[in-house]
Amino acid sequence: MPRPFLLVGLAALLSTSTIAAPIRSLPQPLPITSTIPAPQDIAYPGTITLKVDATDVTRGIWKVRQTIPIVEPGPMTLLFPKWLPGNHSPTGQVEKVAGLTISAGGKPLRWKRDEIDVYAFTVDVPAGTRSLDVRFQFLSATAGNQGRIVATTDMLSLQPNSVALYPAGYFTRQIPFSTSVTWPAGWTAYGVLKPTGRSGDTTTYETVDFETLVDSPFIAGRWAKSWDLGNNVSLDVVADAPRFLEATPAQIDAHKRLVDQSLKLFGARHFDRYHLLLSLSDVMGGIGLEHHRSSENGVSPPYFTDWNKGPGDRNLLPHEFTHSWNGKYRRGADLFTPNYSVPMRNSLLWVYEGQTQFWGYVLGARSGITSKQDTLDSLAAIAASLDNRPARSWRSLDDTTNDPVISRRAPKGWTSEQRSEDYYAEGMLIWMEADAIIRRESKGARGLDDFARAFFGVNDGDWGVNTYDFNTVVSTLNGVVPYDWAGFLNQRLTEKAEHAPLNGFTMSGYKLVYTDTPTTAFAEARRGVRSNNLSYSGGLVIGKDGLIEQVVWDSAAYAAGLTVSDSLVAVNDKPYSDDQLKAEITAAKGGKAPIRLLVKTADRLRVVDFAWNGGLRYPRFEKTGPEGALDQLLKARP
Repeated sequence: MPRPFLLVGLAALLSTSTIAAPIRSLPQPLPITSTIPAPQDIAYPGTITLKVDATDVTRGIWKVRQTIPIVEPGPMTLLFPKWLPGNHSPTGQVEKVAGLTISAGGKPLRWKRDEIDVYAFTVDVPAGTRSLDVRFQFLSATAGNQGRIVATTDMLSLQPNSVALYPAGYFTRQIPFSTSVTWPAGWTAYGVLKPTGRSGDTTTYETVDFETLVDSPFIAGRWAKSWDLGNNVSLDVVADAPRFLEATPAQIDAHKRLVDQSLKLFGARHFDRYHLLLSLSDVMGGIGLEHHRSSENGVSPPYFTDWNKGPGDRNLLPHEFTHSWNGKYRRGADLFTPNYSVPMRNSLLWVYEGQTQFWGYVLGARSGITSKQDTLDSLAAIAASLDNRPARSWRSLDDTTNDPVISRRAPKGWTSEQRSEDYYAEGMLIWMEADAIIRRESKGARGLDDFARAFFGVNDGDWGVNTYDFNTVVSTLNGVVPYDWAGFLNQRLTEKAEHAPLNGFTMSGYKLVYTDTPTTAFAEARRGVRSNNLSYSGGLVIGKDGLIEQVVWDSAAYAAGLTVSDSLVAVNDKPYSDDQLKAEITAAKGGKAPIRLLVKTADRLRVVDFAWNGGLRYPRFEKTGPEGALDQLLKARP
């Protein structure tokens, strides 16, 4: 019986053998202990003076000098803003801070950056010091891969959070700042802060707390124009050239109606004055960033001059203006922080951004900044994008509220399988459905307008922060019309469904369909940006020179092995062009033969069979019933 003998012998050998343990050092980690003082809601004893020289627009270098009154000698920590409001993420550009020197009484002091929080700088203040002299430069981006371009030879964007340090240990609303800015000679500057004095090209502004200062950006330009929109609201515009400032009276009247319709909607205002700051530029980076009494908006130059070519970027101003109520005044309790060092939590961005997206489109239509049809076509494009997003099967909407921290809007290779900040668009679809439910349950007597007045239209004139949580949202909805709102919202936020929640449209008599002709809103989604969007015509989006920008997961393009950064060289043995590819897709409709593509991948060429025979498909809404909730929603209020 040889096999049992061998097994027994092997077992005996192993039981008596000693297996040597490897030599391996096993240290214990050092504890992580923060030495930065926690913020307290107490007044900082003294006013910090901030002087900014913003004249070097050729290189985008801002020169900063601060005088900081001293409370007591010993270690003092100064912070550079890290977690930025509106960005919902730690995106303060501390890497652009250079030349930092701190001195007292003319003598330089040694500072040390915190080893844990690199946005913190600690200095040992000598006894008898009355103030610190702080100087540095903010070296703004000189190329797009460094961040947003904020300075050109014709305009600039100055964000106070980029040009100031503030003392740790205090709520930012308790730290007074007196600010002056030296602007380029002959330029016009706009912002919500009131000037209190001028000397040459230097303007001194009213003293405000640091929270208000950070919330009060500036734009300035060689070519500038401002329009009074009524109700203490202005539209302040700088442009690459004077011709882009030629707005018609009808266009300005539409912006006046935006203000009027917004005040009718919310029933209260949470600002004493408001500035819509708008830059029209192909050179300075675009932006859409909310502030309580202003907003930073940047689009391509022909905002006014190409008005009749489609809605383009005209949803931006209604969206950012809405944020004065939603996001700045009413804010998720876990998103409010005492200073810009404390992390923000974004669980309620589906309200903050999702409902703002909703009201942005509604107010755009009610004011006439966009037509009803353009609004419907834009909504159809959004609905189709989410309805064809495979990532919905594994990632719920509530998880996308983490995206500002996860990806910070960095480009993604497979957005359709990764999701992005979908709390904007899909959040809007949830609120569209909520409006339809309210109208159904109330037999047309109420709608989401009633929620807006109850939730945002309180405490007229208050431009502080009024926080809320999930239960506050639910109770306010129940005050409008009783319903299982908690169950509805939880389902929509956590479900992993194959298709997007389009009930708000279907309940209103609209059906998402696809035709072979794009709507103007779809074709002009990004004005000034060339894009051949074939997301629903085989699953790819192609940019300039045939460069593939997106491939939809599990689409025909995905099955063909195409990927982002591939370049299309030829289509069925003919040189690539957008029109040629669309023509070949049209010719292949209903057939079985694939479209042959010559593709450049890095330094290699390859032939790819693109098996798409569904023709050209572009989304739009088809009316399937009489006037419904959505039609009522988009009508201007008398």
